[in-house]
Parts: sequence; C-alpha cells; structure tokens
Amino acid sequence: MCGIIGVLSTKEAAAPRLLESLSRLEYRGYDSAGIATLSKGRLSRSRAAGKLDNLRRQLTDAPMPGSSGIGHTRWATHGRPTTTNAHPHQSGPVVLVHNGIIENFRDLRRDLEARGQVFETETDTETIVHLLADHLGAGKTPQQAVADTLDELDGAFALAILFEGHDDLMIGARRGSPLVIGVGEGEMFLGSDALAVAPFTHRVIYLEEGDWCELRTDGYQIHDQVGAVVDRPVSIVQGAGAAAEKGNYRHFMQKEICEQPETTARTIAAYVDALDQSVVLPGLAETQIDWTKVSQLHMVACGTAYYAACVAEYWFEQLAGIPVKTDIASEFRYRAPALPSSGGLSLFISQSGETADTLAALRYCKAAGLKSVAVVNVATSSIAREVDLVLPTLAGPEIGVASTKAFTAQLCALAACAIAAAKARGRIDREREIALTEALSSLPRLFADTLALDQSVAGLARDLSRARDVIYLGRGLYYPIAMEGALKLKEISYIHAEGYASGELKHGPIALIDEATPVVFVAPDDALFEKSLSNLEEVVARGGKVLLVSDASGLSKAGDAPTHTIQMPACDPFVAPILYALPIQLIAYHTAVEKGTDVDQPRNLAKSVTVE
Repeated sequence: MCGIIGVLSTKEAAAPRLLESLSRLEYRGYDSAGIATLSKGRLSRSRAAGKLDNLRRQLTDAPMPGSSGIGHTRWATHGRPTTTNAHPHQSGPVVLVHNGIIENFRDLRRDLEARGQVFETETDTETIVHLLADHLGAGKTPQQAVADTLDELDGAFALAILFEGHDDLMIGARRGSPLVIGVGEGEMFLGSDALAVAPFTHRVIYLEEGDWCELRTDGYQIHDQVGAVVDRPVSIVQGAGAAAEKGNYRHFMQKEICEQPETTARTIAAYVDALDQSVVLPGLAETQIDWTKVSQLHMVACGTAYYAACVAEYWFEQLAGIPVKTDIASEFRYRAPALPSSGGLSLFISQSGETADTLAALRYCKAAGLKSVAVVNVATSSIAREVDLVLPTLAGPEIGVASTKAFTAQLCALAACAIAAAKARGRIDREREIALTEALSSLPRLFADTLALDQSVAGLARDLSRARDVIYLGRGLYYPIAMEGALKLKEISYIHAEGYASGELKHGPIALIDEATPVVFVAPDDALFEKSLSNLEEVVARGGKVLLVSDASGLSKAGDAPTHTIQMPACDPFVAPILYALPIQLIAYHTAVEKGTDVDQPRNLAKSVTVE
C-alpha cells in the first residue's frame, strides 16, 4: 500500500513533480518518504522520516536538479521507520523504490556480503539494489541485470529503477504488487496506481503479474515473466482524482481482493522482524501483555471479524495453550458472561473500530476490570481510543462493503499475536518460531500465486450463480472459513448459503443435500483430511455436486468424486486458513458478478455498523 512514482522526462524540475504525486498518495499511510533524481547522468537522493513536509523542507533548503526521478512513501516493513531505511535505496550506479516483501532476502544478503557488498540498512529492499549493482559490476546491461535479479527474488514486489549514466531509461517490474505505466507526450511515468500518475497523464497501462518494462521518453517495451515482449492495452482514465483508485478493476471489492499480496505483506511486516525471524508485537504490546499470566482470553467481534476470531481461537489454544471464549458482540453482554476476576484478557476485532456492538462489549469488559486489546484497521477509531492496547491491521482503506483484505489482515495480526503468546509461555522453541514466521512471510507470494486462479474461479461461478442454496463445509480451522465463505456469498450475491462443520453434516444438514444444492468444501490435505474425505463421499453418495478447494495432494486423494476443484498452492498448515480465505472471496465475487448484483454496495448493508 506504499506509494511509488517515477518520472522519465526531458523537462526540468522532476523533484516538484514527484512531490506533487506523492502528496496524492498520502491517504495510503506512510512513515517516511524520499526521492531520487537523475541529472546529466548523475544520481541524487533525498529522504526523510515522518511526514512529506519534512522531505519538502529538505528540498527547499537543498533543491535537487534533474528531469527524471523516482519517489516513494514508505510504511516500514523490514527495518524501523528511519531516514536510513527510507526509500529510494542506492548501491553504486543504481537506485530504486520497492513495494512488497522479499522472502529470501536473508540468504541473498549473506551471499552478497560474502562477495564484498556492504549493507547500510535493515531492509529487504537493499538486497535488490545490491543484486542489481552486482550484476552491473559483472558487465551486464541494465536490462540483463534486472532480468537476472528478478529471477533470484522470492516474494512480492513492485519496483521502479534508475541507472546512473542512462538518462533515458527507467525500468519497472511487478509481482504480487500493482504497478502502472503512464504514457505522456515525450515523457513516461511509473506509479503504484493510476492516481500516482494522474497529475501528468490520463493514459495508463496496467502491468500484469510478472511483467517488467523498459521506459524511454519516446516509448516503452513490456516483457512478460519469461522475458517475451508483449503488448498491454492502454486505458484512458478520466477524472482520476475520484475514479483512479479503482484502477482497471470492475469493482472495489475485486481491487481489494487483488491487493492482498501487498496488504498481508504490510501487516505481517508490522509484527515480524524478518532479519531476526522473530515476532515483535507493535507498540507497547510486549510490555503491556504478560502472556504467562493470561488464564483466559475472551475474543469478541461481529460478522467477518467474528470468523477471524474463530480461526484465532484454534491458534491461541493449540499453539499458546490459552483457554479461549469467542463471542458474537451483539450477544455478548446480553448473556451477562461471567468474567474472571484476574488473569482475563479481552480482545476485540473490528475493521472500522466503530462497530456499536463490539464497542459496547469492550465497555462491558473494561467495567469488569479486564485488560483490553483491539485488532483494528483504523487507528483513530473509537475502539482504538478506548482499549488499553491496539494491534493494527494495515490493510488501508477498504471501500467494498464485503470485507476481504481487512479479514486477511486481521488473521495475519492474530496469527502473529498467537506466536508471541506461545513464545512467551514457553510453548514453542526458537526453531518453531522461525518456522512460523517464515510461514507468515511466505503469504504475500502465496496470495499472488492464488490470484492466478481468478479466471478459472470465474468459470466455476457460472454454475453457482444459478443455485438457490449453497452449503459450505470445513473441519477444524476451516469451519470458520466455511462460515465466512457462506457469509460472503449471501451478502453480495443474495444466494442463501450456510457454513457447517463437516462432521456435523450427518446430524441434520445432510437432509439438504440434493443435485440442486452445490457444496463448497474447504479441505486441504491436513491431519483431518481423511475424515473430510469421508464427509465428501457422503455428499456425493446423495447426488450432491461438490466444489473441492484443496491442494494437489488433497485433490489427488479425492479422485473424481468432486464435480469441480480449485487447486491451491502447498503451504504451511499454520497459515493455510489465511490463504484459503482468498478462493472463497473469489467465488463470492464472481458469483455476484454473474448475478448482476451491486457488488460494492449490496442491499441493506453498511460498511460500518454504528448502531445496535
């Protein structure tokens, strides 16, 4: 969600143009900013921690020449929000800005240090710029250096790169994070979205997954992920100040689904020290929560946030050994729950931080003397102001009423919190912590890989759109994901859907199975898969048509029993529930599109429920 702008031009005064664009991207949130310019073959840089005004004052005092440049507003991921860690990063003749997260940066960094490269920052981004410099030092062209560097990177990224001595060249690349080309008159632009380039042009090219591009003032060339030269359509974006935030997506919900490689990276980075491979909760969490003294955890939320709590209940109990009670906020205080006089911790989850029922539950717990924690997406919200401790989700503004990126950000924050609790209570050793943090850090790449299934899911949705009722099934951690899938489908497509624990099927819901009622089964090949497979066979035996969402191993074991399948990437079981949220979002989205409903503003619903 950080901002990128690149200007390649023969006109002077690149720095003011970069600042103008970065000011349009402030809504994304950031904690440092910087620019680099290219003038007569020489690079210059200016960076500042804090708000854009700090950078603006620096440039007033020390103007930077140049007709071309790159700029960035950064929200700290790897490394603290300092001037040193701010973008752009430079190594010798190359400078770049980066959105995303590089999973294998530690291994790459060790190799580069062994070859004499000296690192100055705590960031993963610096690894990329040193790799490029290393390839350039071996005599490669900028284009060869970029192609070889991209092949070495694991993770998600959007890049804008300048090279000393190459005044008429800028290179961009994307994998998992969005990047657009702006086509001007005798000049070219790169941006993290169309809004970034809107001050300069209304002609925009949306790079596709795996693309990288060479820009020159008189044109451009785009390569796909295997290096072949490809054409991408030019879109005309009018009224970019309002409409460009949706970009080339049909709906905000679709855009927000596709932003999840970036939003999960941003949230995970707030909780994981990638260099040390450890979990460090933001702010004062480490000192304000003594996990060894927590005897009971009460989690309270509404709607989608409640299902995030239901997933986290498994993590806190199985990983950290903390007894958990999870409640729907609208019911919580009316059942007058008995709360512990000591050792109790209350945790509230809300995207907006203004949910009336959740706020009332918070006040009930505070009145009973429980310490309170909130997982929220809006740091200035009522819930954030009233709790003892805030655990942020850094999903950025979510416009679509049906929560997508906020849900997966909540899961990422809760997963990290469960790791921290398990570590503090001595339930996991250092080796296990490293494995879990590595699993979390792999999520942005896995989300990008899963988004490649979009069109195949769209095809499956055509059948679902004709259904009157749909059943979702899951076991263990996937039971809440099944409930969330059912909620997503009914709230935007208006198809009746229910999520059940698959083991409960024969205790009543199996009576609903017939040829006209599709069953969506969320079941990776885990410790419970054999039992899940038995439930699947029960459905098939009664004429039910099953859409199985599983990994390659699970699909192989299921054979031809499912009518349709979605093959998910293999991943660590700890983070699989987070990843499996993505296909159920795509199923709901494409089904609603087939039905022709108002996807972003479904009937009778509001984004933030501020009344009981």
